[in-house]
Amino acid sequence: MLEEGNAASSVLGWISIACWIVVYSPQIIENYQLESGEGLSLLFIYVWLLGDVCNLMGAVMARLLPTVIILGVYYTLCDAVLLCQVYYYRWKRQTRRHVVPAHIPGEVSEETCLIADGRSADPSERPEPSITRIFVRYLAAVLFISAAGVAAYCISNWLPNDDTSPALPDTKLDWHIQVIGWTSATAYLGARLPQIAKNFKTRCEGLAPGLFVFSILGNTTYALSIIAASRDADYLIRNASWLAGSGLTVFLDILVLSQFFYYGFVSGQQGWIDRVAS
Repeated sequence: MLEEGNAASSVLGWISIACWIVVYSPQIIENYQLESGEGLSLLFIYVWLLGDVCNLMGAVMARLLPTVIILGVYYTLCDAVLLCQVYYYRWKRQTRRHVVPAHIPGEVSEETCLIADGRSADPSERPEPSITRIFVRYLAAVLFISAAGVAAYCISNWLPNDDTSPALPDTKLDWHIQVIGWTSATAYLGARLPQIAKNFKTRCEGLAPGLFVFSILGNTTYALSIIAASRDADYLIRNASWLAGSGLTVFLDILVLSQFFYYGFVSGQQGWIDRVAS
């Protein structure tokens, strides 16, 4: 039974790692295609960066595997890439001297940047994919990532060194690590709130749903990998911060996806009404 639990924990851990490797890609590509990063809340990125830095510090202090530490560095670098995209495209837009609304002369906010982007592009030249097509596309991506995680687990079993499996947080109750763990969990939870608030203003324009699809899958499989390893009360208490940081953010990410599909549905209905009226 213990071996089955360890195998399940390893499979889930590898799937989680596969998700987190690609989680930033949809948004980075979206920003590149739109030449704008205004779909993201800056506060969301900064607080998420804080969570990733704390996560990296915890991995170093807990002396986890080098692969886990490298992944922590990778997450931090991806956060930096998103920030660089936002500021670079803002600078690029200013150099082109785009016109901003007259009632706020000289001021460029996140909302006005999105409005400017929307006006500069012809909607007919950028057809939006249907909600069904987006769902099928990401479902296929999720299945592919899950298969990649299972394949990584199988390959790790063939290797002579057993230390290639993804490591769980240190089970020793070190208060330094616990403080960092809970700080990271709080940051991951708090980061979603400004993004959710921003989505009400921007209607999720410029936001890639894949960022949150892979985040949901990655956090769910990571939390399950911890539970599958052991359901001992002391073990779960020691890893409560990682469980909270992974498990609770899933609900907020689902809320973000709900916003995306709601505004996509409303836009689709409005487009249908406009076509009938014309």
